[in-house]
Amino acid sequence: MDAIHAHGIRIAESLQASTKAYEQTWLFASHLSDPKAAFLLIFPLTYFFNRRTGVAVVWVAAISEWLNLVFKWILFGERPYWWVKESRLFVKNPPQLQQFPSTCETGPGSPSGHAMVTAAVWWVMASSLASCLHARTRSKLVAGVPYLCYFLVLLVIGLSRIFILAHFPHQVIAGSLTGVLLGVYLSRYIPESHSLLFFLRISASVLVGTLVLHTALEKIGIPLSWSVALAKKWCAHPEWVRLDTSPFSSLMRDCGALIGLGLAQSWKPGGWSLPRATRALCLALSAMALHHINRYSLPATNPVLFYTLFFIKYTIVPQVVMLFIPGLVHFLTSKVKKD
Repeated sequence: MDAIHAHGIRIAESLQASTKAYEQTWLFASHLSDPKAAFLLIFPLTYFFNRRTGVAVVWVAAISEWLNLVFKWILFGERPYWWVKESRLFVKNPPQLQQFPSTCETGPGSPSGHAMVTAAVWWVMASSLASCLHARTRSKLVAGVPYLCYFLVLLVIGLSRIFILAHFPHQVIAGSLTGVLLGVYLSRYIPESHSLLFFLRISASVLVGTLVLHTALEKIGIPLSWSVALAKKWCAHPEWVRLDTSPFSSLMRDCGALIGLGLAQSWKPGGWSLPRATRALCLALSAMALHHINRYSLPATNPVLFYTLFFIKYTIVPQVVMLFIPGLVHFLTSKVKKD
């Protein structure tokens, strides 16, 4: 693996040197592919255009991110920003590499979670849009445009993760291919009208199964905190190592989002019936609400408290988008019509 990693370091060095002028573009692409963007950005955007697609985004994002966590614990992937120092293969000829605030993620590196979740979630959007375009135009050429854009997005996302030293090229490729397969498979089974009990069972299974796997790996002598120690050791700025990039943060986000999705659907089956203009207003209000939810910083000094609040935070997200904001807008607009 050292040869593959070393080649990946040279690719990252060349990419940083040749595309330095596009640094902000790479950083934006990496930020856009963060798994949390699927819940805070992609979900409301798709939900108010097509309810089924919005539900699918949350479902696919949660399951694919959880599976990515499991794969990372099993595969023990290195990350470029710490491997280049730990390997000591470049002592005589160190590469010219730069770290960024989004570089220092604390989980193992393989496969890339950003690439995997993005590939799965954006497949849902691309296939939904392609079906809509084909139904309207009856043109396979026009219907193929979303898929072309989809693969271009995956290419840009992959390069951005290599550029910021978060992943090696082979980790990005593995994440993208796995994400495509998950997107195709999971989008066939959307829990659009399932009961709250279904989501509670799924969330509990995800949580308990992950904790059992964690305990089992620790028992056989595999310390899963190894990547956190390396992140703290080799990150250029200690403040760039954040608790919300840890594997357990991903787990809490996924479990919370699944329960939130179940609560929203059980309290208002079928959702609110709103005209197009009103849905646009709901989208704008939801975006504002989720922005403030996201920017609220959680206390990181106590990990148990942090993970609990993180779980609650993402339990609220689907309810804000599917229940609270549409319900408020429906109430206000219906009241205006009566007056």
